[in-house]
Amino acid sequence: MVIAEIVKRAMLAGLGAQEKAKEFIDELVKAGELSKGEAANLVKEWSSKAEQSTKDVDVKFKDAAAGVLEKLNIPSKDEFEKLEKKVQNLSARLRKLEGGGEAES
Repeated sequence: MVIAEIVKRAMLAGLGAQEKAKEFIDELVKAGELSKGEAANLVKEWSSKAEQSTKDVDVKFKDAAAGVLEKLNIPSKDEFEKLEKKVQNLSARLRKLEGGGEAES
């Protein structure tokens, strides 16, 4: 299974859990166990924690992926772009030198 698929499934499971929690809170409100204000605060708190948790997972995933790429000696996007600029600059210098040499002939 691809790592992206695992992450996707984990996030979908998290969304499902969040929906179940909201349903549970709604049931508590209907039963009179919680006021609407308490329920709203609880949903807001849980949503905030879930969002932060998702961000944390994203950061950890990116760090892990970067570590794997580094171990495999695969350049990052930034490194690739820097190399591409260097090649473009060298190509431009070479064209200039070749053009200058032809003009003198």
